[in-house]
Amino acid sequence: MDKREGRNDKVYPILLNLGRIKVYSWGFMLAFAVLLAVLGITKIFKEEEYEPDHVLDMVLLLVVTGLLGSRLAYIAMYEWQDFLAHPTIFFGLTDGGFSGLVWYGGFTASVLAAIIYIRMRGYSFWKIADIFAPYLAMSYAIVRIGCFLNGCCYGKVSDAPCTVVFPLVDNLSRFPTQLYSSAVNFLLFAFLLWYYPRRKFSGQIFAFYLLGYAIYRFIIEFFRENTIFWGPFSISQAYSLIIFIVGIGLYIWRKSSGDIRR
Repeated sequence: MDKREGRNDKVYPILLNLGRIKVYSWGFMLAFAVLLAVLGITKIFKEEEYEPDHVLDMVLLLVVTGLLGSRLAYIAMYEWQDFLAHPTIFFGLTDGGFSGLVWYGGFTASVLAAIIYIRMRGYSFWKIADIFAPYLAMSYAIVRIGCFLNGCCYGKVSDAPCTVVFPLVDNLSRFPTQLYSSAVNFLLFAFLLWYYPRRKFSGQIFAFYLLGYAIYRFIIEFFRENTIFWGPFSISQAYSLIIFIVGIGLYIWRKSSGDIRR
């Protein structure tokens, strides 16, 4: 029997094709995630009596620095020699987005940019980080749906019932790890948003986000297709361990600081 029988073999990198105008799945999901994040964070900013007009500036700053940081990390890991020969590949656009992105690079760049911006505005970084953390999880979940439609960030080959063929990759059935990632991060978003008004100290929600993401990513990597390993772990698992340790340290430090949430 054909192993592809009963399995989804459709990907939709282009949601809408109007000739010269194309709406790409990944880019659309990113834009949708940004819109929802701006609306949600603005609501909390008003409740916490922060200036809501600053939300769009911050979100766009995080998106731009995140994309640049993600692209730089990808080149450093996978295309360094090509980049030295042809630096313009940094701006290579494929399938509605950058041709290669690494989340950890984008997250690091965004956090650094956020620290600078938030201090310029005179806000508490930890309180703002707590507000943004649930929407980081939500945005990640939405963008992973874009990855699934685009046919990237796929899983390992498997004969399991719930597999998908990504025809732009090969004709093999693979784990739809993008959807697993999306489901887990939607749950993480719901938990963080629910716990936000119950937080005991500033930085707690952000620490929970780091811990939740690190655990999820470490596990999901066993099902994802990987090419770079550090010993027995993929490079993403190694970074996940680092983020987990940072999250634990941050939680302990912020809890002992006596900085209450208000």
